[in-house]
Amino acid sequence: MRWSKTLTLVEAHAEGEVGRVVTGGLIDLPGETLLDKMNHINAVDDSLRRFCVMEPRGSAQMSTVLMPRSPDPRADAGMIVLQGDRAHAMSGSNCICTVTVLLETGMVPMREPETVVHVDTPVGLVTARARCRAGKCESVTLDMVPGFVEALDVAVDVPGIGGLTVDVAFGGIYYALIDPKQVGLRIAPENARALVDVGCRVHRALNDQVRVRHPTMPSIDNIAYTMFVDVDDDGELHGATILPPGRVDRSPCGTGNTARLAVRHARGEAKPGDRAIANSIIGSKFAVLFSGETTVGDRPAVQAEITGRAWIHGIHQIGLDPADPYPSGYMLSDCWGDAFDLVG
Repeated sequence: MRWSKTLTLVEAHAEGEVGRVVTGGLIDLPGETLLDKMNHINAVDDSLRRFCVMEPRGSAQMSTVLMPRSPDPRADAGMIVLQGDRAHAMSGSNCICTVTVLLETGMVPMREPETVVHVDTPVGLVTARARCRAGKCESVTLDMVPGFVEALDVAVDVPGIGGLTVDVAFGGIYYALIDPKQVGLRIAPENARALVDVGCRVHRALNDQVRVRHPTMPSIDNIAYTMFVDVDDDGELHGATILPPGRVDRSPCGTGNTARLAVRHARGEAKPGDRAIANSIIGSKFAVLFSGETTVGDRPAVQAEITGRAWIHGIHQIGLDPADPYPSGYMLSDCWGDAFDLVG
């Protein structure tokens, strides 16, 4: 083979959500901080993201995790998450995948019964506590970056649907949280396509009508995802995060449940010490602990612990033949949904 670019990836999934972790072939990215490096991908050179995420080397139902150098001396690894639309600052499921890959491949020494791993992200350092036994990373608990409410009961006019009310909150990235009963849906596998259709419409409308800006990191200024949220009769949380350009997160979603905890706290529905089980659309689970209160800038904020599991299921390389006519990849709406034109 005469590849001009080669990346080695270890594939894992966290409670169903696939995260491919780049473990070889990437030297570094321009920028002093991970936020600088993420902004470089999003604003200057998007070719690496497209190479990793889009077809024929990638697919819609997965993320790719870069581990660039971190300037933080406490960090064991850096993490930037590549999705179908852009590079994102944080993902709970992908962080669980990354920690599992670091430990089970020996990139970070595993210590039983618990290994502490520090992962730097564009929005801050995340401490992970991995429960380990017999060479296996059995679960990972993340001390998530603080979550806070941007605005409650935001009215949005959605073309083809009409007026809806959503809550906007930050949990590592910005979310719009939607009660699916507003559109006559429930969170269930058979409704995945309908939830994606509504979630993408709401996402487009919100980013046209609503402005957000992180109080201490002003370049974090877009609503990344929508998330449908519900609670069952037993008090368990149910959620379905809709990711551009058009798919459902298979995991319960760590950043989404951090944003959701901030909203629940603001509404008087949660207090420090509370625990909850968060369910995904496929029935997988994360444990959520409201571990404390803090502030972000002048905003009241919550500290959340998210616990979940990941499993390595593949190791492979991707490369680029210099004669390949699609070095930056491509996407079509048959797999990528009806919002593919946002980034295609």
